[in-house]
Amino acid sequence: MRLAIFENIMTPGGHEVEFDRIIVEEFRALGHSVEFYVPENFTFQFDYHTPVNRLKGDAVTYTNSRGLKKIFAAAKREINRQRWYSQLFDAQKNFDALIIPTSTYRYLRALNHSCLKKISVPMIFILHGINPTEAPKFLAEADKLSSNRNIKPVVLTFGDNIFGERRENIFTIYPPTYTARDLKKQLGVRNEELGINDETISNSKFQIPNCLKVGFFGQYRREKNLRGLLEVFLRGNYTRKVKLQVQGSTMHAEDSDDFEKIIKQYSGDERLSFLHKGLIGAEWQHAIFGVDALLMPYSAERYRYHWGGMLFTAIGFGKPVVASNDMNPEVFDMYRVGETFTSGNLDELARVLETFINDFDKNFPTYAANLKSAGENFSPVNFARRIEKIIASS
Repeated sequence: MRLAIFENIMTPGGHEVEFDRIIVEEFRALGHSVEFYVPENFTFQFDYHTPVNRLKGDAVTYTNSRGLKKIFAAAKREINRQRWYSQLFDAQKNFDALIIPTSTYRYLRALNHSCLKKISVPMIFILHGINPTEAPKFLAEADKLSSNRNIKPVVLTFGDNIFGERRENIFTIYPPTYTARDLKKQLGVRNEELGINDETISNSKFQIPNCLKVGFFGQYRREKNLRGLLEVFLRGNYTRKVKLQVQGSTMHAEDSDDFEKIIKQYSGDERLSFLHKGLIGAEWQHAIFGVDALLMPYSAERYRYHWGGMLFTAIGFGKPVVASNDMNPEVFDMYRVGETFTSGNLDELARVLETFINDFDKNFPTYAANLKSAGENFSPVNFARRIEKIIASS
């Protein structure tokens, strides 16, 4: 099958880049060919070693856009989206299926005003979650497109419905894990050093480093309350040596300034290390690979509805976590991949984090076994197979 990916979102790095990589590499591994269709000014942050077709109309980035500038950028993107859709309609003879890897209901709304809604090959819109406010808008736009069975909105979620609503033309599937694609050999060596394999997981014979390295990674936003986390970590009463490594990339100037203030304030403590930089590919994988556990105490209602990129990185890398209970709670209902605390409750976070660190050796076999099971269920290849099945469905 000749698979086309239409990508129009430019980011400085992160999970969007890796998500495209999953699609490219996993579909290739299944025997399909893959190529990109992107706006003419699109800049790739990673070389996918894939043919690229340029579409007329510039991509628009919202980085550092605020107020009227953001409204103008959104309007420009809508105009260009129609241009891209028209060109994709003309190009459909060159591919057997089209995937838009990061979509919203706005993509479907625009499609309803485009000739592309008459596309004659399967077209997959991947939505990375639907919140209660978006759901009615999404369902309404999907209903308008239901007459063309080739248009297939796919929602990454953990249930089989959208807030109780089901549609024959809407598909729900699990999101994929992010894995150490460039570090297979290094991971094998690391696990061998720790004595971690299927046998040691089952018989509880394993070794944990004397100093436990815990990581806080990803895009830094003020809503993640990093200061609260640092204060909780520093006042913990630990029975073992532990260090916290903090990495953050920033998209907006105010977030960057705030992160720099935090680094300056806490950089003198030897229990903490900081890296203000976006990481991609092998560099990102090395950073995750270098810690023993991950913290994701972010508190926001939207985390209940949009899958957590860092959580699925932790699962893919086999790293136990401490997370707020609004971070994809369905995953923790299925698998004990770490511990959770009540969202926004720093006192409870302090208790959970202290117990997590002090009892890490005792609980690691349970974490490891559940991470392995979750990793298999949510694996990238299973994700690609689920998409493949949807493409083939009539």
